[in-house]
Amino acid sequence: MTQAPARKLADFKPDARFAWCVTGSGHLLEESIELALALPRTDLFLSAAAEEVLPLYGWKLPRLRERFNVFRDKSASGVPVGMLYHGMYHTVIIAPATSNTVAKCAFGISDTLPTNMYAQAGKQCIPGIVFACDTEPTVVTQSPNEWVELRPRTIELDNVERLSRIEYTTVVRSVDELKTALDQRLATLDLV
Repeated sequence: MTQAPARKLADFKPDARFAWCVTGSGHLLEESIELALALPRTDLFLSAAAEEVLPLYGWKLPRLRERFNVFRDKSASGVPVGMLYHGMYHTVIIAPATSNTVAKCAFGISDTLPTNMYAQAGKQCIPGIVFACDTEPTVVTQSPNEWVELRPRTIELDNVERLSRIEYTTVVRSVDELKTALDQRLATLDLV
C-alpha cells in the first residue's frame, strides 16, 4: 500500500497557520516556545498538563495570548481539531512532547488536544513534527527548580522509534533538529 502525498500549500486557506501543540514537559520548553514565537502565523494548542506546567516556567496564559491564539483542552471531543478539516492548518507540531504523548501518538491514542491534533492531521495527510523528549539513554533537563538527570526506559526509546515510522511524521530529538525541520517546512511552504 502506498502513502498518499502530503498536502501542498495550495490545498489550504491562503492564511493557513502552524498548529503548535504543547504537552506537560518542561524539557527544553523555553527553547520550544522561542521557536514557536519565530514562526509566522502560529496558534498554540495546550494539553491540560501543559496548562499546569507552562506557568512553572514563566509562561502564564495571558502572556501566551499576547503572541498566540491559544486553544485549551476543554472539550471531550477536541472541538478545535475541526479547524484542520477546513484547511486552517498546514503543519502540526508537538514540542516538547512528553513520553506519554509520544506513546499515545505511536499507538494511535488521541485523548488530549495535542494527540487529537496529531492523529487528525495524519489522517488528512498534513505533516506533523514531534519533538520527543526521551530520546537518549540519559537526558539532563531543567525542572522548575533544578537540573535533573533522567534515564528513559527501553519502552520510551522504543516508542520514539515506533512514532518515527508513522506516515506524515517527522520525529526530532533536539532543538537543533526541531529548528532544521521547521526551516525545511518553511521552505516547502515557500514561507521563507
